[in-house]
Amino acid sequence: MMNSTSRSGGTLHNLSVVMGVALVVATLFTAWTEPGLLPGSLAERFNSALEPAAPPAFSNFPTQTARPLPHIGIVAGHSGYDPGAVCPPELGGIREVDVNLDIAERVRNLLVADGYEVDLLTEFDPLLNGYRALALVSIHADSCEYINAEAKGFKVAAAISTQYPERTQRLTSCLQTRYAAETGLKFHAGSVTADMTSYHAFSEIHPDTPAAIIEVGFLNLDREFLTKEPDKAALGVAKGILCYVRNEDITSPPSTQP
Repeated sequence: MMNSTSRSGGTLHNLSVVMGVALVVATLFTAWTEPGLLPGSLAERFNSALEPAAPPAFSNFPTQTARPLPHIGIVAGHSGYDPGAVCPPELGGIREVDVNLDIAERVRNLLVADGYEVDLLTEFDPLLNGYRALALVSIHADSCEYINAEAKGFKVAAAISTQYPERTQRLTSCLQTRYAAETGLKFHAGSVTADMTSYHAFSEIHPDTPAAIIEVGFLNLDREFLTKEPDKAALGVAKGILCYVRNEDITSPPSTQP
């Protein structure tokens, strides 16, 4: 015969089983029922639980910007100011400014194609005031007057008012060796003048910008070369500048006229 204690324990056990089954059924019903059929607040909570978590917002992170290209300055001698040296009609009436600008534009195109940003500047360009760059080179041509049979070839002079004279000296050495190699012209060292070493732009640009001026040839005896082979002249100048900015080895001294 079962006593009252046994009957009580059995009742509690049965009640626990019923509650457990009810909990399982309720869970399954919730999982299989369309969210729209559930009570409003329960449906919303259910939908929220099923939605994937939104990725965190990083609105405060800076936007990546492209790095600026290194600058090189090229001055087309006399451009925007005056014609420079002018040859007589019997020599074609060639103007120095036209020769300078033609070569300067070709130099710019070569350097741009090599990945540099180039400022093509006029003779008295306002941008020269405090101008800063990897290097600045001013392109000119020499006199159209016949001086003597030796008045041919090119000249290069460095800025004397500079914060880093060793850099400027290296720039001129690069221009001398590379221009001579590309053009076959000789370095006419004997006729470098104070007008070249004290060129006005040298005192206008920032003192940490290495600068040089190159006379690419004489408009008289080098006239054929300057007017018919400007690509060679431009390549010589561009290679001279690249020699400097790339820190290339200068393996040979410039050839000079006796």
